[in-house]
Amino acid sequence: MNGSASADAVDRALIAGWLHARSIARALPMPVAEHGGWRVDTRSEQEWCRYVFADPTPAIAELAQGITQPRLYIKLCQDDAVLRALLPSRWQICAPSWMMTAVATPLAETRLPDGYLPKVESIGGVVRVAITSPDGALAASGYAAEASGVFVYDRIVANPDHQRRGLGRAVMGLLQAQRRSSASREVLVATAQGRALYTSLGWSVHCPYATAVIPDAVP
Repeated sequence: MNGSASADAVDRALIAGWLHARSIARALPMPVAEHGGWRVDTRSEQEWCRYVFADPTPAIAELAQGITQPRLYIKLCQDDAVLRALLPSRWQICAPSWMMTAVATPLAETRLPDGYLPKVESIGGVVRVAITSPDGALAASGYAAEASGVFVYDRIVANPDHQRRGLGRAVMGLLQAQRRSSASREVLVATAQGRALYTSLGWSVHCPYATAVIPDAVP
């Protein structure tokens, strides 16, 4: 799949497993089946909860019609236009993203620039990688968790002052080394910028991942 998806091309078991593993990685409550999709109670300042759907369905329109407050997100494994068509006009489509999966080829050997040091921690099923620069500052980091046949990569970040040094790739490799089962599918959600990096590492797009929310300015 190269950026567009039909509803029957989306693997519901993969989406469910990804949500399970992602909730572990972020210390969130487990997803709850609701409206033909899943609800995740994120309860942060930016997001109260999110509804995630693998398929476009009339239930999305019904749900969206009843929501009038901001900070409740609806996410759909389809192009932005498909989600937009299901929503009242008060909803706003957010920046595009894509769900991606790894191919069988492993990442290359992890190598860091001189003076950069890695630290890998595993606590409560969550793996955290942190790479510090020669002056001790945090240069790059990322998280991962494994559950329901999915190994999810989450919040992969290289700080601006340390980009273009292969640190993102190094974080991915260090996280991957913690995967317990070779049968677990490797999954992440990428922004436009991240998609370019992961594509260069051999990842492929499983489906677009559209997001919508009611802006705070709308009563």
